Amino acid sequence: MAAIDTLSIQVHPFDARGIAKRFRHAAIFGAMDALQPGEGMRFVNDHDPLPLIAQLRDRYGDALVVEYRQNAPGAVVIDFGVADVHVPGGSTCCGGCT
Repeated sequence: MAAIDTLSIQVHPFDARGIAKRFRHAAIFGAMDALQPGEGMRFVNDHDPLPLIAQLRDRYGDALVVEYRQNAPGAVVIDFGVADVHVPGGSTCCGGCT
């Protein structure tokens, strides 16, 4: 799995702590879907989001890039990205596979 090179991509901050829990996953999926090639998302949360990461892996497969920057109680920082590959139904999809 490729690492996120923060020197060559634009990383957008996403602080999930300020979003109501019932809306978090939908907001994160929307943010991830909005990423363009060469962009990443720096995710901040109060706990390690293992179920979310599993859902993102289901959604993006091997194209998902996850890089922990900090993993301490109450302070988790993860850089997320999507490798520049064809994702069926995603923003880079030509429509031929749906």
